[in-house]
Parts: sequence; structure tokens; C-alpha cells
Amino acid sequence: MKEITYEEKRKRAEESIQKKFHKQLFSPFAKACKTYKLIEDGDHIAVCISGGKDSMLMAKLFQEIKRHRQKEFELTFLVMDPGYHSENRALIESNAGTLGIPITIFESTIFDTVDTIEKSPCYLCARMRRGYLYSKAKELGCNKIALGHHYDDVIETILMGMIHGAQIQTMMPKLHSTNFEGMELIRPMYLVREADICAWRDYNDLHFLQCACHFTDTCSTCHEDGTTPSKRLETKKLIAELKKTNPFIESNIFRSVENVNVDTVIEYKKKGVRYNFLDEY
Repeated sequence: MKEITYEEKRKRAEESIQKKFHKQLFSPFAKACKTYKLIEDGDHIAVCISGGKDSMLMAKLFQEIKRHRQKEFELTFLVMDPGYHSENRALIESNAGTLGIPITIFESTIFDTVDTIEKSPCYLCARMRRGYLYSKAKELGCNKIALGHHYDDVIETILMGMIHGAQIQTMMPKLHSTNFEGMELIRPMYLVREADICAWRDYNDLHFLQCACHFTDTCSTCHEDGTTPSKRLETKKLIAELKKTNPFIESNIFRSVENVNVDTVIEYKKKGVRYNFLDEY
């Protein structure tokens, strides 16, 4: 059997985005960019690649949308090495080479710092990652960073906030940075389903990092086989169970934060100020 070359694998991955998975991947990507005004003329976007399936596909979708020339913008494919095992970094570099993604790699010491933290290391790691990415992106002349959170991340976050955080909030499609003036965070995968990302990955026989950290073997947020008590995994399973009797459960959760009726909310916060329905009763 003839071995597939890197060039053939890249072409197959790109053609599958343009044809077989156009409706499932490119269309919702382009729709999110247009609906939420994520890409504007003159933008220089740092496409942040962790090495997982979501960010790698996001990079390819950015290349595809740039090819359409609807907007004039620049891309930098930014990879932060926070202390990966050598084989994990090699896998990222190999996949980027295979897929034709010209990555810029910079290093940080986040894993060494997080290693000493017992409580919520993943939360701290995520916060530190974002700060490093903003800083490096700004240094490279970018005005936006793009992260690969998808539709399923959004609805899981909404439900987790209600169940575990006693609050109604969502993962926003874009945000102004509070610490890096003039910088924005955008999430162009906002309307893309995780199952479709997995289907594209498997169709092209691609193998990405399961988790972008060196705790992969033990991290409670990285396993989907039911062996760990991750709150996100619990929420994912809950949604799947609810879907058995309500096929619209996912879209209903997503749309719930688009249809908030403030007249029926007891209290809410806006820009840090808390309001109570009794204020205007």
C-alpha cells in the first residue's frame, strides 16, 4: 500500500474542509465571524494553537477564510510551549508541518509554576496562558488573539455556571482585554460542533494532543472514558442524557442566553453593578 506524503495529506485535509465538511465546519465558522464581527479589515490575528484538534482545525479554517478575501487581514499562527514533554512539542510541530501551518513558537515556564499548585491548577494554567498569549501577540503587532472554543464548550459552560456556580453567564464570542489595551479575544469556532471536528480529524487520520498540558495522563479534565470526575465531563454526559428525550436540548441551552428576559430576573449585574427587580418595582 502506497504511503501518503505530507503534501497529499495536507491537500486532503484542505479539500475535506472545502467539500465534504464545508457545511459542518467552514459554514458555521464563517457565520460566527460575520454574525459576531470577529474579523475586520486591517486586523492582525494571533491564531493560538495548543496542539489539540480544535485549535489545529481553527488554523486551517482561518487559512481557508483568508483565501476567500472577503476581508483584508493578517495571521500569525502562535504556539506557546509552556513546558511540554519533548514528544508533545514534536507532535505539534509535525502536525503543523503536515497541515501546512507556519507556526511561531515561543516558550514560557507555566507548567513549572502550576506544578506547585494543588487547588485548581487547570484554572490557573488557563489564566496564565492567556496572559502570555496576549503579551506575545501584542509584541508581534497583533490586535486580536483567537482561541478554539467551540459550540459544545459554550453550552457546557452555560450549564456548569448554573449548576456549579449559581450564575447565568456564557462564554462570549469576543471580549476586550482588561489588561492589554487595544487587544481583543475572539472565538471563531463558536458555532462549530465538536462531533464535526472529530469527524474531520478521523476522516483525515490525524492525531493531535488530547490535552495541551504535561499532566495529560492524570489530569481530571482530559479523559472522556468516564474514569475521572471532571465537572465538564459530567456536564457533557448530562447533556447527552437529556438529549435522549429532548433532541433540541443543545440549541435550547445555547439560545437561553440570547433570550434573557430581564423583567423576570430577580437580580443581575452589569459592569460590576448589581441591580434588583425591587429597584424599579
